[in-house]
Amino acid sequence: MASAASDTGDGWISFHQFAAATTALTFGLLLLGIYTAVAGAGLTCAGRWPFCDGYLGLFPANWPSFIEWFHRLVAMIVGFLVFGQTVAAWRRGRSKGVRWATTGALALLPTQIILGGLTVIQYQVVILTAHFLFGVAIFALLVVATAFSLQSHLAAPRRSAALAALALVPVVVVATPFVLISGSLPVHIGYYAIGLAAFAVLLALGVWTRAEGESRRVAATSFGAAALLAALLLQGRLVLDASAQPRLALAGGLIGGLALAAAWWTLRDAADGLVPALSRST
Repeated sequence: MASAASDTGDGWISFHQFAAATTALTFGLLLLGIYTAVAGAGLTCAGRWPFCDGYLGLFPANWPSFIEWFHRLVAMIVGFLVFGQTVAAWRRGRSKGVRWATTGALALLPTQIILGGLTVIQYQVVILTAHFLFGVAIFALLVVATAFSLQSHLAAPRRSAALAALALVPVVVVATPFVLISGSLPVHIGYYAIGLAAFAVLLALGVWTRAEGESRRVAATSFGAAALLAALLLQGRLVLDASAQPRLALAGGLIGGLALAAAWWTLRDAADGLVPALSRST
């Protein structure tokens, strides 16, 4: 098994920095994809893929086409980064969790590329939903790989993740019934930015809890809240009306309760561990 020390000395950029950058760009790609869909730019580029409607069919002819074209460009860059991260994970002997998480993300890429093309050619709700679902799955696997890689480079990672969950999840819970029904485009993008960040934090908390051999209930609760949050975000890609507000509010409340429990248990365990440490130092 690779040691924590093997995450350093990789040259001009360390593996954990590479993993974090890839995950961050994938996060941005998801938001760009949501913006492209909500703005209706996926119907541009003359409905062609991988070509567009500008010069030689390779470049955009107008602003809406540029949005779709730029989304494709960023997706291509992310694809190469995921490939490079997977190769580096195996060649440099990263931990088993890192290797298989990155490999899983790479394995999903071909299907995601096909779905991306179909969103332009056919633009059906089921295809758009599947495209978002695979995007979130790839993002989740990259978050897991990054969490494993960053664990030895962060001070009190579980405590930091718990505090971040306490800050982010309540915003999602409160905003969900309103944003997914009638939110404007900027509000919609902001909601998904916070929601995906909360999703990543909950996943990281679960990974770090399991890796440190801490409470299984914290890990299970964190993963459960993350899975429900992903389902809630996926629900937002469908057409909703006011009758869905109670259902969305109930789902948000359940996610908030699970996240609160996981964060509370984590912070309580951290406080319990701090007291003996302080007594030994005095």
